[in-house]
Amino acid sequence: MANHPAPALGLREGDFEELTRLTRSSSVRAGLAQRARIVLLAAEGVANTVIAERVGVSVVTVLAWRRRYAESGLAGLGDLARSGRPRRVDHAEVVSATPAPPPKKYGVTHWSSRLLGKHLGIGNATVAKAWREYGVQPWRSGTFKFSTDPELVGKVTDVVGLYLAPPEDAIVLCVDEKSQVQALDRTAPMLPMQPRQIERRTHDYTRHGTTTLFAALEVATGQVTAAVKPKHSRQEFLAFLRQIDRAYPDQKLHLVMDNYATHKTPEVKAWLEDHPRFSVHFTPTSGSWLNLVEVWFGIIDRQAIRRGVFTSVKDLNAKIRQFITGWNDRAHPFVWTKTPEQILAKAKPKTTSETRH
Repeated sequence: MANHPAPALGLREGDFEELTRLTRSSSVRAGLAQRARIVLLAAEGVANTVIAERVGVSVVTVLAWRRRYAESGLAGLGDLARSGRPRRVDHAEVVSATPAPPPKKYGVTHWSSRLLGKHLGIGNATVAKAWREYGVQPWRSGTFKFSTDPELVGKVTDVVGLYLAPPEDAIVLCVDEKSQVQALDRTAPMLPMQPRQIERRTHDYTRHGTTTLFAALEVATGQVTAAVKPKHSRQEFLAFLRQIDRAYPDQKLHLVMDNYATHKTPEVKAWLEDHPRFSVHFTPTSGSWLNLVEVWFGIIDRQAIRRGVFTSVKDLNAKIRQFITGWNDRAHPFVWTKTPEQILAKAKPKTTSETRH
């Protein structure tokens, strides 16, 4: 069948420029841009079947938008109000009811969409939609811990001051140990990643022992001095301090450490007193997150340990050393951005109401 040109659709004054803008804009909805293109092609006298083929819609759709424009102009290209009953349930009321604990008769700690829907006399789909709209997720829970250190303000100010304004004549090292790193060997070979298929491993494993990773992160460069040892007692920590002493033979060193007992034994204190180049700055109690080496421990865990397969502790230690060598080749500075005031505003306990049920 031949495509006979349809009568050209007459455009209202000024609409050509606006319709052209809609078809070229990257910020308008795709449906609106498509309707504008249909109208422009119709104004050129292009046959309806050709318009439908070019735009990727049916001829019925082309006729509908031609008619809508002819009747209402640009306003006719918008979405019509949908049929059906208007929403009667106020989503804000659903969300406001969610934090309250369920009545004891239910025997649960938090609401599910079905249980809250039954309680409010509405459908569970409505509850789920309200939760999505307001970003409420009652099935999720997290943890928090506030520091009770009486010297919290002083320690936060001291450590963060080192990060934000390090001494020009000294090096800032963040020191800690990652203990109980497990050498896990899977009971079957890994199944490698494939198109549309993630890497897979067995849920069970064979444990071949553990190791302890000692690390000193140089904040200004990201370089790491490290050692792997079988334990994390004061003897191993003292040996690591001597390793740091050899790695930085001439510079004045500021060590950021947490309050772990091994870091404060009489032997360690005596060694530090005999080495005045070393100045120690302790993070607050329950504030080891202030120690930037913890960030680096997270990196090595994600990139080299968590998904690794290790046939022995020796194998685990070798692969940790291999990662550290590669890391130091591509290391980058660790930049701290929060001020002490910003941290303390969140680190102190907030006054909250306690709900008992």
